[in-house]
Amino acid sequence: MEKGRIIFLNGVTSAGKTSIVDALQSQEDIFFYVVANDLFQEMVGENYLRADYWKYLSEVIIMMYHTAKLYSDMGKNVLIDGILVEREEIKPHYHQLLEILKDNPLDIVEVYCPLDVCRQRNIIRGDRYETQSLEQHDLMAENIKYSVTVDTSVYSSEECAEQIIRELFR
Repeated sequence: MEKGRIIFLNGVTSAGKTSIVDALQSQEDIFFYVVANDLFQEMVGENYLRADYWKYLSEVIIMMYHTAKLYSDMGKNVLIDGILVEREEIKPHYHQLLEILKDNPLDIVEVYCPLDVCRQRNIIRGDRYETQSLEQHDLMAENIKYSVTVDTSVYSSEECAEQIIRELFR
């Protein structure tokens, strides 16, 4: 059985990853299952997250990658909506991702948006704090090998999704 493609959308909060996921899922010729940091974080009780946020988040992130691998192994395309951060609890995060998915077709897409635009989006959203994108940016893994970069400050989510499909599937 041919393995499904795994597309990891990597970017800070409010960069536009989830909007691109929605646009990709509306494609009629390619179907994706989605795994996301936010969805897996919900698997952990709030009391545990309050007690040791990064410990439990790190554990579910690794489980998320194994879940993506399982879908891919079953021939299903998968989108990962996440962020590759390097914290003590998960180091070396980027290398762990690559190791878990070494036998699967993985493309990492940089979802770029200037931090000042992300800050404004955080304010408008109201469910993120103003400096959250900047704080995540400072924790992001370095030297990531990207297959594609999309800029959500210049292009709509639909245009970014089309660019991803064009460059990775056609």
